[in-house]
Amino acid sequence: MARKDVFGSIMTNAAPKTEARDIAGYAVRGASRSIMQSFEELSKGSIVELDPDLIDGSFVTDRLDDTDEEYQELLSAIRERGQDTPILVRPHPAAPGRYQTVFGHRRLKVARHLGRAVRAVVKTLDDRDHIIAQGQENAARANLSFIEKTLFADRILGQGHSNDTVKAALALDDTTLSKMRSVTANVPASIIQAIGPAKGTGRDRWWQLSKLMQKPGSSERASQLSAAESFLAADSDARFNLLFDELSRLDKPARKKTESKTRSWAPSDKSVTAQMTDTGRSFTLVLKSKKASRFGSFLSENLEKLFQDFQEQENATKGD
Repeated sequence: MARKDVFGSIMTNAAPKTEARDIAGYAVRGASRSIMQSFEELSKGSIVELDPDLIDGSFVTDRLDDTDEEYQELLSAIRERGQDTPILVRPHPAAPGRYQTVFGHRRLKVARHLGRAVRAVVKTLDDRDHIIAQGQENAARANLSFIEKTLFADRILGQGHSNDTVKAALALDDTTLSKMRSVTANVPASIIQAIGPAKGTGRDRWWQLSKLMQKPGSSERASQLSAAESFLAADSDARFNLLFDELSRLDKPARKKTESKTRSWAPSDKSVTAQMTDTGRSFTLVLKSKKASRFGSFLSENLEKLFQDFQEQENATKGD
């Protein structure tokens, strides 16, 4: 059975191939562009202006940080030109007279910040269609990081919805969903929050981090590092890398330290002294006194013979 088209009742289908940009300035292409443009065409005749104070957020949040550079660009654009693209809300299922945001959370936040009414389309949707519409709109804008999508998926599942709903909302395959679930199962929520959205960090790096977090002592070390001043001062992707590198070091077995052995030698007349240091991987011989230079030259000139004598002794020992 084909999946229900959540946008079908509020959108027509058009798929121009040229690139467009929304008010925030980031690219929307292909089918994603079709979703956005079709929604905008319909909304021209059905937009209402609502008091932002009457609108609550979605029952499933999808962002770790909404004060990033793209949000600031959106704020500046709406302040200068107004809100070009409406948000989508539904009548609040549990609070008559109020609304719940399906998508457009940052446009709603901008309206609140500027003290303006927000332009919106009101559409009755059940919870599943709400989730899928929210996820597909964010996928169209392609501005959620992997970990934000992962948390969004985890919250959807926590609401009792199925894997199929998650995959429909975020256009996921089974492998990606499996890795997402590994991340939320093994990386504590407090650590994810401390790292932040990590826009430049993808699926496989987060999955590898989830594996590192399963090693003994990793949770304790991650908590310690996340409170460090150097960690807090870094940007989100740098925080991820700091933690990943630290836990990678924990994952490696410590090298055994080899104790060095030092001994001294001198002839009966004390005309030269020798100090030898043996670490197991290197052997250092230091000669001192007036005859040190001549004795050292003698040893150097006879190294070949001395080495042959050494090999003969080694072979004789093996033969025994």
